[in-house]
Amino acid sequence: MGEEVDRREFSREDRARYRQKIRRGLDVFAAMLRESRFEFERPLTGMEIELNLIDANADPAMRNAEVLKAIADPDFQTELGQFNVEINVPPRRLAGSENADLERTLRASLNNADEHARTVGAQMVMIGILPTLRREHMTAEALSANPRYALLNEQIFAARGEDLDIRIDGVDRLAVTTDTIAPESACTSTQFHLQVSPGQFAAYWNAAQVIAGVQVALGANAPLLFGRELWRETRIPLFEQATDTRSEEIRAQGVRPRVWFGERWITSVFDLFEENVRYFPALLPICDDEDPAEVLERGDTPELGELRLHNGTVYRWNRPIYAVVKGRPHLRVENRVLPAGPTVVDTMANAGFYYGLIRALADAERPVWTQMSFSAAEENFHAGARHGIDATVFWPGLGYLPVTELVLRRLLPLAAEGLDRWGVSAAERDRLLGVIEQRCLTHRNGAQWQVDTLHALESEGRDRREALHEMLRRYVPQMHANVPVHEWTG
Repeated sequence: MGEEVDRREFSREDRARYRQKIRRGLDVFAAMLRESRFEFERPLTGMEIELNLIDANADPAMRNAEVLKAIADPDFQTELGQFNVEINVPPRRLAGSENADLERTLRASLNNADEHARTVGAQMVMIGILPTLRREHMTAEALSANPRYALLNEQIFAARGEDLDIRIDGVDRLAVTTDTIAPESACTSTQFHLQVSPGQFAAYWNAAQVIAGVQVALGANAPLLFGRELWRETRIPLFEQATDTRSEEIRAQGVRPRVWFGERWITSVFDLFEENVRYFPALLPICDDEDPAEVLERGDTPELGELRLHNGTVYRWNRPIYAVVKGRPHLRVENRVLPAGPTVVDTMANAGFYYGLIRALADAERPVWTQMSFSAAEENFHAGARHGIDATVFWPGLGYLPVTELVLRRLLPLAAEGLDRWGVSAAERDRLLGVIEQRCLTHRNGAQWQVDTLHALESEGRDRREALHEMLRRYVPQMHANVPVHEWTG
């Protein structure tokens, strides 16, 4: 959710100063792009995974402060809800067998953290939405203690001027009204980062947008919310609605949402930051003391604190990141479309497919995004979220076809080619992409397993609430076994 901020009120003068400062930062950012001041010789990847906490009854455990204290590892951090934590995986290169090493390290880290969590009565679960979460869990008291979350909650509702209506039509229908952003905490995701040069950024971002629908279809793992079966990846419509600062009348005027797929292919990373400043008012108009132009003029690297903070409150599914590490600035594409889980090996397979495919698409002589409309990519995104692995999507030259057919016929070979270009070992390439291939052949991902298991339990005579708890109890040990989800039993 970004950096910590102090809880405070904002005056008109605060907002006016912030507007001036962020525009000054945007001008400095443009100058830095012109002067090629960015680190990109050794492209690195990174990963964040959000996790849920449950108690012995498989209900949400509102204990993240206690769990983090027990873990005592700086790689684990707080998240929006008290039943959420997040692990940040240190950046590394893709080459060789790095992915296999990362998988072992990540699995060991999660096992260790889970052992510590159990000492305070909690367990960790990698899943897109906790199926045992109920509406009564989603109150302001469920928010973590970090003042940033309370401040965001206040600012979002101040901008809206009214309560939030969440409406999702799926297999079942959900209609709830809330006076807090707590429902956003139901969305637990996996985020992939890729460091790129300014010159390459547009190609990689466009490629990530193209394949977002395919990613979410293959990786769907959030079919249930508040006891209802909705979309196969319910995170998508829930997140789009749970932080919406627009009233119904403002939406009708065509004002952009803060959770945003976008509306066009880009030619530069500047396009995205400029859109953020042009379209979205500040939620957290907090200024620091840095004069970015003065810092740049003396040959140092500006932090651009206002531009970064503002960027963190515009929730693009593929978000641009500007960061400064050891005095050197760099740019990253942050891919935010996938849910957490079901296993570490599934997560690594999703990563291999993503990194390989965007490398191949970004390097192509005739980019695929020049052959399809942006609206087609957005349509694919929502089709993948709604229907999961059974989705039908559009691809240039092939028209509309099942997403599994597209992946098997066209995208897996491209992903393999891209991983080769990254220098990933052949054995690791085949292992990771083999998981994706089998997921397509069996038509089983996390969402499909959850729904199939739930229906089987209900057919045995269990009511919905009991079946949800039993399904989650069966999910957890298979998650820990780290066997890919297409091999899971009911």
